[in-house]
Amino acid sequence: MKKRIFSGVKPTGHMHLGNYLGSIRQWVALQDKYDCIFSVVDLHAITEDYDVADFADLNFEIAALYIACGVDPAKAAIFIQSHVPEHAELAWILDTITPTGLLNRMTQYKDRAVEKQESVNAGLFNYPVLMAADILLYKAEVVPVGEDQCQHLELCRDIARKFNARFGQTFPEPQTILNETPRVMGLDGERKMSKSYDNCLYLLDAPDAVEKNILVAKTDPQRLRRTDPGRPEMCNIHLLHRAFSSPEEAATVDKGCRSAAIGCVDCKRMLIKNLNAFLAPIQRRYTELRKDPGAMPSILRKGAERVRPIARETMAEVRQRCGLVPM
Repeated sequence: MKKRIFSGVKPTGHMHLGNYLGSIRQWVALQDKYDCIFSVVDLHAITEDYDVADFADLNFEIAALYIACGVDPAKAAIFIQSHVPEHAELAWILDTITPTGLLNRMTQYKDRAVEKQESVNAGLFNYPVLMAADILLYKAEVVPVGEDQCQHLELCRDIARKFNARFGQTFPEPQTILNETPRVMGLDGERKMSKSYDNCLYLLDAPDAVEKNILVAKTDPQRLRRTDPGRPEMCNIHLLHRAFSSPEEAATVDKGCRSAAIGCVDCKRMLIKNLNAFLAPIQRRYTELRKDPGAMPSILRKGAERVRPIARETMAEVRQRCGLVPM
């Protein structure tokens, strides 16, 4: 039996290169080795401000990009989180055994609380419990994450242990597959690539938008003049070269930067060419999927139908163990 994986992306905006490098690329590599469940986690997304009129289409966009990037619906279940109501039901039950002290220590919550202050909602506070429910509902044994999500995975294991200790062995403690891709910095070169910071390159960006954004992206701050030697390890443009250029070309850029044989604009022009070549087939596949208005709803419906029996079986066990009155 293959071990089961769960992961998802929030439909809070268009998918960017950080999403691809941090999640989707890894999913594609794992789908032949594991029993994969990948969700568009819309219930997580509504903890933030969102446009109701565009929300459904954004869910379809994210799911279509999963497939356009190489996730195969025949190998992995792809569905929308809210289409399986057991996610919310399990989250509430897990809320009742999760100490608020643990949630107060979540770094991402504290960061957002500082930003939003009095406007922080209870959903944002309980966000990690819903994330734990997403994983435990399918008894996923493995979760692929970046370093910024490791704290949430540890909380998920804590919650699984607390439930098992109180009600009997029910959930496995999911283990982490750590994404080895370094944190992808945004175009500002100061913070991680994030829709919240408006510093992204998007998978659906047109070639001229890719060119415009890369040309203004920050590089190694030490390299003030064309003749100054650079530090590729300090430059986000070089990180993107390592991801989207050939190993030979990335090595040439590394050597040329350190010796000042090539300038930042030359380096950027090479990346623009390679990145647009990488994005073109993804965008073509995405356009094909979206041409048929029934294609994505059908794929997502089949994905939900595939995972619902697992969710129902888990919740029947959870209700019985918790002593809830059966229907």
